Amino acid sequence: MAKDVIIACDFSSKQEVANFLDKFKEESLYIKIGMELFYAEGPSIIKEIKNRGHKIFLDLKLHDIPNTVKKAMSVLSNLEVDMCNVHAAGTVAMMEAALQGLTRADGSRPLLIAVTQLTSTSEERMKQDLWINEPMDKVVMHYAQNAKKAGLDGVVCSPLEAGKVHETCGKEFLTITPGVRFADGEKGDQVRVMTPAQAREIGSDYIVVGRPITAASDPVAAYHRCVAEFLG
Repeated sequence: MAKDVIIACDFSSKQEVANFLDKFKEESLYIKIGMELFYAEGPSIIKEIKNRGHKIFLDLKLHDIPNTVKKAMSVLSNLEVDMCNVHAAGTVAMMEAALQGLTRADGSRPLLIAVTQLTSTSEERMKQDLWINEPMDKVVMHYAQNAKKAGLDGVVCSPLEAGKVHETCGKEFLTITPGVRFADGEKGDQVRVMTPAQAREIGSDYIVVGRPITAASDPVAAYHRCVAEFLG
C-alpha cells in the first residue's frame, strides 16, 4: 500500500504557495489545499499546482444534506485532484451521495475519505460542546465503519487511532493522519499528536504535516527529514 507525506499548504494566496513550492526543485510533492487557500484563489490554484507536477488533497470537509454534497462533489470531480473529503458526521447517506457525485462517467474518481474527529478536538470538548458522551476511540471507530459502509476509501483520524482503524476496517482502508509533529517541535493547536516515526509504527498510510515543514527555516530539509522518519 502506498504511503506518503502530504504537506498542508495552509497559505492565503497563490503567491505564498508559489514562493514555497519554488524551494523544491526536484521533488514531486503531495500538497493539501484547505479552505483558506481554495476560497481565496478558487480552482485555478489547483491547476497551477498540478502543472508543477504535484498531487493534491483538496481538504474542504463537505458536510451538508446528501443532495447538496452530491452536486458539489460532481463539480469537484472535474478538477484534477487526487483526494478529497467529507465529514463522517454527515451520515452514511451523505457519504454515499458524495461518492456518487464524485464518480465520473467513466467510473474514475479521486480518493474519497471522511473526517472522523478533528485532531483539535479532545474527548472533553467532544462531550461538553458536542454532547457526544461515548469515548473518543469508540466514536472514531464508529465513524470509520460508517465511512467504509458508504464505500469510501478511508478516513482522516489522529495517528493515535490509525492502528485501531485498520483492525476495525481492514488494512486496505486508508488512514490519513494529521497531528504529526517532530519530537523537538511545537504541538500548536493540535492535542492528539505523534511523530512521523510513531505514525509509521502505528500504521498511518498518509501523514499530513503543515507548520513543521512550511514554517521551518529550511522547508526542503524539514520535508526530507519527515519523509525519512515516516518511510523509514
